[in-house]
Formats: sequence, C-alpha cells, structure tokens
Amino acid sequence: MKYRLAVFDLDGTILNTLDDLAGSINYALKCSDMPERTIDEVRSFVGNGIRKLVERAVPKGTDSAIIDEVHNSFTVHYTDHCADKTKPYDGIEQLLANLRRAGCLTAVVSNKADYAVQGLCKQYFDGMFDYAVGEREGIRKKPAPDSVNEVLHRLGVPKNEAVYIGDSDVDVETAKNAGMDCISVEWGFRNRDFLEKHGAKLIVGSADEAEKIILSE
Repeated sequence: MKYRLAVFDLDGTILNTLDDLAGSINYALKCSDMPERTIDEVRSFVGNGIRKLVERAVPKGTDSAIIDEVHNSFTVHYTDHCADKTKPYDGIEQLLANLRRAGCLTAVVSNKADYAVQGLCKQYFDGMFDYAVGEREGIRKKPAPDSVNEVLHRLGVPKNEAVYIGDSDVDVETAKNAGMDCISVEWGFRNRDFLEKHGAKLIVGSADEAEKIILSE
C-alpha cells in the first residue's frame, strides 16, 4: 500500500458535527444576550479550535471576560449535546474498516477539544483508530504539526509513509508543516474551489476515492 498510516481530521472529514456545533454556540450566545449565528456562519467559523469559534461568533469588540463566559457556556452545553445530530459521513465507517483490514494504521488529529474527540471517536468509531488527539492545553493547535508528529512518533511511522486527510485550509497547512502528503475532501465544511485556492493539490469526492489512493501500490 502507498501509506502505512492515515491520519484524519474529525469535524467535516469523518463526522458531520455542524448542527451540534451550531446548536451549542447559539445556546452560549443566547445565554449572554448575543445574536445567534446561521449554519453557514458557523461553518465558516470552525477549524481552529473552540476558542476561535467563540471569538468569531461573538460580536466584534466583545470583552475578553465575556468571551470567557460564552466559551464556558458552550463547553458545558456541548459536553452534553455533542452527539445529538452528529453522524459519520457516507462511506467513512467502511473506509476505516477496509484500511484496517489491509493493515493500514489509522489516527485522528483535530483542533476540537480533546474531551469531545475522545468521546465522539468512542461513540462512533470504537476500536477503529490506533490513536486520537484533540486540542489540549500546552500543545500548539493545527496548522502546527505538533500533534501529527506525536502520532507519527507514537505509532512508529515515518512521515513519508503517512498521509493527512482533512476538509480545510488548516489541514492543508498542517500536512505541509508536518512534511506529509495531504488528501483534501470536498464533502466537509469547505468546497473544492476554496480548497484549491488554499493550496490543496489532491481533492477527493468520496470515501472510495480516498481508499484507492491510500491503498494504491
């Protein structure tokens, strides 16, 4: 196979989490008497972690102490409601099963809070990943390569034998910063035109396409 390890982003790549993210951010905004955001607005806000999502969602000029309150409200709500409407994208479960059957290692590196990454991977993909990490205090978020490098080290795979799969410009930059190949997916939170404008070289439209590339000789 071409790659011994496939490292996946989470939001917009293996799980459609948009409705639950929007529900929790709007709950948090409402708690602070702020205007709610549309699904399309929330889609454009995600990709750089929960703190950045909150900062983008609140009105411009909001005091940092108020942002902290909104962030806390989001965290409390999302902890209990992160799987209300979330579901895997078409073909992802079969893709992971086929990769593992072929002997390919699998991992998740996400800017989503680590508690949510662990919980969602357990709920939807129990036993399907060799390693999964989310945003943690003291570890630089994507597009910094820190967590990807951690996965490579933990699983003992050199970067030239691994590929990063994601749906955003952040993921393209993450792969570049880690010195890895990248597969961009167009079913997530960013469309093909956006991905191409932000440097994506290889874009797939289905899980089957991704599998053929990963397992190709």
